[in-house]
Amino acid sequence: MRKVQLAQERRTTGLGRVLVALYAVFAVAAVSRAAVQIATEFHVAPVAYLLSAFAGVVYVLATVGLGRSGERWRRVAWVACTVELVGVLAVGTLSLTDPAAFPDAAVWSRYGSGYGYVPLVLPVLGLVYLRREARAARTR
Repeated sequence: MRKVQLAQERRTTGLGRVLVALYAVFAVAAVSRAAVQIATEFHVAPVAYLLSAFAGVVYVLATVGLGRSGERWRRVAWVACTVELVGVLAVGTLSLTDPAAFPDAAVWSRYGSGYGYVPLVLPVLGLVYLRREARAARTR
């Protein structure tokens, strides 16, 4: 019981709280932007808009995974952060090597340059945080 309480306290203070807040902001931003783009101009850049919607779903999962305690939610956070990092790297590289495939920007295009490269840094911070949290749990 005390381990779960300590893990929950960690996630609701300090770096854990900042990460959850950042992921929540990006979840709302990506889902909202993608919803508007898909609803109004899907024909312009369907791949980019669908990738933005996918990124939004990943951000939602990361937000919930980082914000909740328990092994299952920790795994959700690990998977979401890993998928995000792979997505940012893959989409970022593709958007630079084949710009015609991305006539309009996605959240992850150009490594998240439209969002100040936060989409590139955020999953790294999330994975480092989760690893540090796992190590701390093992020492208790």
